[in-house]
Amino acid sequence: MKTGILKDLEKAFNISPDEMKRVIRDFHLEMEKGLSGKKSSLKMLPAYIDRPTGGEKGSFIALDLGGTNFRVLEIRLHGNGRIMMPAVMKFALRKQDITKDAGALFGFLASSVKTFLRKTAHGACRDVNLGFTFSFPIDQKGIASGSLVTWTKGFEAAGVIGHDVVSLLKCALAKEGLAHIHVTALANDTVGTLMARSYGDRSCDVGVIIGTGTNACYPEKMSKVKKWKGAAAPESEMIINIEWGNFNKLKKTLYDRQLDASTDNPGKQILEKMVSGMYLGEVARRVIADLGRRQLIFPGQAFRKIKAAGTVRSEDVSAIEGDGSASLSATGAVLRRCGVKSSSRAERALVKNVCAIVSRRAARISAAAMAAVITKMDQKLQRKHTIAVDGSVYEKHPGFSRNIEKALKEVLGSKAGKIKLVLSKDGSGKGAAIIAAVASK
Repeated sequence: MKTGILKDLEKAFNISPDEMKRVIRDFHLEMEKGLSGKKSSLKMLPAYIDRPTGGEKGSFIALDLGGTNFRVLEIRLHGNGRIMMPAVMKFALRKQDITKDAGALFGFLASSVKTFLRKTAHGACRDVNLGFTFSFPIDQKGIASGSLVTWTKGFEAAGVIGHDVVSLLKCALAKEGLAHIHVTALANDTVGTLMARSYGDRSCDVGVIIGTGTNACYPEKMSKVKKWKGAAAPESEMIINIEWGNFNKLKKTLYDRQLDASTDNPGKQILEKMVSGMYLGEVARRVIADLGRRQLIFPGQAFRKIKAAGTVRSEDVSAIEGDGSASLSATGAVLRRCGVKSSSRAERALVKNVCAIVSRRAARISAAAMAAVITKMDQKLQRKHTIAVDGSVYEKHPGFSRNIEKALKEVLGSKAGKIKLVLSKDGSGKGAAIIAAVASK
């Protein structure tokens, strides 16, 4: 019975090499439509900046907003790809900070900056250039101007959608007496990750985030950005923020459809709902709860708690997949926290397999999307490419990066050797400073 259950789940969640190739073709079509200004699930947003030369220098403040924590960093660029980060402070965002309104959210950001400046050498009122990483879909109007298109990742603050987030930040900084802080650049964490790695690695041409949310960016020739209305040399390049979390040409399971219907943005962010840390635990929970409802696992137990959305978290999935104990004790501990009072080793093994099936699919979808971006730039894979990746799922989930690399080899063959994946730790924060440096030139 258990073998049959696994076979059914593996079939439902499988992303075969042929399916990956279909995803790549559809991804290319959506990219082209997005670049042309046509309706597409990929927004393909211009970031108003190209990659750095590696020679940029200076001292900058960087802000990084996009998850459960807000970070303020001091970054020093010394040229030749050398970066120093003398000071970093992390501020936990409370629910009221992200769900009330623009005043509450940006007031919190500004007061956090003030605290950072007071506790570091930047306390004096000297002019400081600041780069702002704002990791949500932005309709940018310039390097330091952009309005929020939509909230993601649980943020709901009123009065921000459709408004210039740089203006909101400037007003909040002024209220805190920080008018000497100049916001010179705006970007999302994906662009920041690309900028941070490419500062010292000119082969780096893709930035990817796989964490609470997921997204990617790459440099595109201006001649191919058909929707661009400004002046630009056709062979010059600009980084394009793909917003790939919204890609919707993916095969959905029953569990995906149920999860999507339960969210506050049904029909949107489909790739993100299959890949990102915000949803991986919920996909696994829905599978486990369904097996229990059908009495295929934990017979005779009500286990009401695991029937509640959000009970199983992404970190739980990581803990279960990383459980190497003979009795799968860590898996048992997670299940007990989720209301399953007792479980056999065979049941714990089944749960571990469920988590592996869900996360392996996420990695293979990520690989297909990465392959699509690389082959969009270099159809025959004639040159080397570095993909800079940041995010908790990529960094911490057991076997996730290996599953991506394996899938790339399956779909690209020997040419996958041209692609190097590197963890770009703190890329979004460092990148904000590099963007500010490029912009200040």
